[in-house]
Amino acid sequence: MNNRHDRILFWGCFIAIITTSYAFISRMILCGGQFVTDFGLDKVSVGELQGAGVWPFGVSIILFSLFIDRIGYKLAMIFSFVSYLVYTALAFAAYHAIHGVTGEALLAGQKHGYQLLYWGSVILGLGNGTVEAYANPVVATMFNTDKTKWLNRLHAGWPGGLVLGGLCTIALAGHPDWRLTLGLILIPAFIFFFLLAGLKFPKSEREQAGVSYLAMLQELGVFGALVGFGLVFAQLGQVFGWSGGLVWGLTGVVVVTFAAVTKSFGRLLLAFLIVIMMPQATTELGTDGWITSLMQTPMQAAGHNPAWVLVYTSAIMVILRFCAGPLVHKLSPLGLLAACSALAALGLAALSKTGSAGMLMIFAAATLYGIGKTFFWPTILGLTSEQCPRGGALTLNAMGGIGMLAVGILGAPFIGYLQESSATRQLESANPALYQTVTVKKDYLLGAYRAIDPVKSAAVADEKSRAEIEAATTTGQFNALAKMALFPVFLLACYLALMAYFKSRGGYRPVRLDSNPVNPGSIPPGSRA
Repeated sequence: MNNRHDRILFWGCFIAIITTSYAFISRMILCGGQFVTDFGLDKVSVGELQGAGVWPFGVSIILFSLFIDRIGYKLAMIFSFVSYLVYTALAFAAYHAIHGVTGEALLAGQKHGYQLLYWGSVILGLGNGTVEAYANPVVATMFNTDKTKWLNRLHAGWPGGLVLGGLCTIALAGHPDWRLTLGLILIPAFIFFFLLAGLKFPKSEREQAGVSYLAMLQELGVFGALVGFGLVFAQLGQVFGWSGGLVWGLTGVVVVTFAAVTKSFGRLLLAFLIVIMMPQATTELGTDGWITSLMQTPMQAAGHNPAWVLVYTSAIMVILRFCAGPLVHKLSPLGLLAACSALAALGLAALSKTGSAGMLMIFAAATLYGIGKTFFWPTILGLTSEQCPRGGALTLNAMGGIGMLAVGILGAPFIGYLQESSATRQLESANPALYQTVTVKKDYLLGAYRAIDPVKSAAVADEKSRAEIEAATTTGQFNALAKMALFPVFLLACYLALMAYFKSRGGYRPVRLDSNPVNPGSIPPGSRA
């Protein structure tokens, strides 16, 4: 690293990323267990509570990036730290609302406690997004000659926090006071705050080079605004029940404003990367829980805590992300992303063939997939920062926000559609009469489909029919995995095309904002796409 100050600043940002993922996983685990019984939650309420900690993450990354250079990275860091304090305080208050009371008072306490948890989770999500909003540009600025390597190391903190969260979950399994599991978030939160509070945060690479705020907006342009803010308003619309007209209206206002102010479509290369980011984020994040659940079944059958699956896969990611430097230098960011796409496609294809396999075969296929998706997120951020440095924090963090929101709004529902449509086709082929009995027509963003209704299928008394429903559901999951392999195949084609493009221009090289001191912020001839 450059010097002692930069080392401390990097490790403070690294621990802040650990805090985000520990907060994420500890809350998700409690949502699936003790929160259900303590607050009397049904599946809809659980889903709303889980989502409350996720959607603000993607929204805040994009919104904060618009003005984070103006308010300063240190103020953003302080905001994220305060968010963790407020979240913990509200969660502890929720615990006290339901303990020591019975009868009607307990029912009222459960309702009040749920509201405390919900809004605490929203504040937590905003804090998590703010960490990403300042940590990414800070590291990209400090190590602007080796961005992809150091962004991979920074984002090793995410699986690092998952490892810690998994180990704490295993150690505290069965402990009745969940405040202990949740409250451990304060340890990394206080560590990163005390490490960073006394440090001087650098001005962004864009500011140091004299690139104007308008030039930053022009880099994102109308296309980036359409996708980024379109997803932001679509997410807020889902949460608060806005009409489609209002969502499109708000998006239109932002896009028209961007067009009037910037008079720029945006960088064509950045627009292409935005298109790539959506299926890439779905390949990585959208399938994570799905694959983990496939491995958890044989783990539970073998008598092991399913959290070891999380620890295992996350530990692999920590190690590999710290080893990304030599791979980036050998292959270039594009070469590494192409290799990851190929491995992820092979891993998903292999997983789709493990329907009747044992635990070792499932772990082997999942390991192949896990290695492939390890470098996706930080490497595309590094690629964006290296090729679009004039966009500063806005373009760098917009990529992360677009990826996060695209998974929730488009990717995850599409994965569900693949599973349901495959399962219903299997059931229709095996037993047409049963298919008519237990399936219902549903709609989602991309169209109509038929799904196996859980209430109707639970009412089926015949053991043979129940077995056919279970077999169709399982087959649907594994068939959908095979179809999901087309996503990384598409990514591979895109990255190979980009490699050919850069080769035609003399090879891949990062854009240097300081390459022309006479005109700060200019881009070397031949570097603009």
